[in-house]
Amino acid sequence: MLSREKIQELKEIVRLLRIDTLKMLHKAKSGHTGGPLGMMEMMVALYFYKMRFDPKKPLWEDRDRFILANGHCAPALYVCLSHLGYFPKTELDHLRQLGSPLQGHPKLKPEWGIEMSTGSLGQGMSVANGMALSARLDGKNFRVYSMHSDGEAQEGMLWEAAMAAGHYKLDNRCGLLDYNGIQIDGFNKDIKDVSPLEDKFTAFRWKVFSIDGNNIEEVIEALDEAEKVKGQPSMIIARTILGKGVSIFENKPKYHGVAPSDEELKIALKELGEG
Repeated sequence: MLSREKIQELKEIVRLLRIDTLKMLHKAKSGHTGGPLGMMEMMVALYFYKMRFDPKKPLWEDRDRFILANGHCAPALYVCLSHLGYFPKTELDHLRQLGSPLQGHPKLKPEWGIEMSTGSLGQGMSVANGMALSARLDGKNFRVYSMHSDGEAQEGMLWEAAMAAGHYKLDNRCGLLDYNGIQIDGFNKDIKDVSPLEDKFTAFRWKVFSIDGNNIEEVIEALDEAEKVKGQPSMIIARTILGKGVSIFENKPKYHGVAPSDEELKIALKELGEG
């Protein structure tokens, strides 16, 4: 059990990384605001608590792997990696610029902690499964984590891969699904309802955990419990609020894929305790 002080430290990292995300998106004048803000507790729990890696040895063979299958949420990944020292924080100023390694969707760059080029929804689950199978074949004990979105659960490829992970009993696999109920065109329930996700993953032989994804204590507990699961992969289905932390963005489909304006940034930074 983490101490109260450690929990507060993680919550402070969440706050700071939300600020960095907004500043990065505002400078780029392009990108996705809602998803990265909403999934930040999960990203911080993974990178600052659970996963094993070494930024000074990014190609360490026994490192845990992370795949951002919902690649449009790349800003959340970039701020974590820069904060950990994989690359200078000044690189965040070049988001989505021509020639920058930090594009709108992740581009494979393992030395910077980016394990896969993603963006085409549905593919990340398959690649993560392949990494997990390779660990088994090589006798390695690293774990493979992947982040998914509820809109991504409309893709058939995700379910083919989910079936494979269950069939091969990949207990070194843990997925997290950001269930904010919103995709670029509106609410999931109005476009293509993906519920009941818990029942679907259970049917595909996954151990399912349902949590409040904006409660970092619940995220940590689920990650710890998932690591104990044997004989099947784990999926953490996390209810979150799109745009979490900034009232003008929260639960509004408009902010799925829109960068903050000058005035919106001022409001957001004030609500997050800066400015």
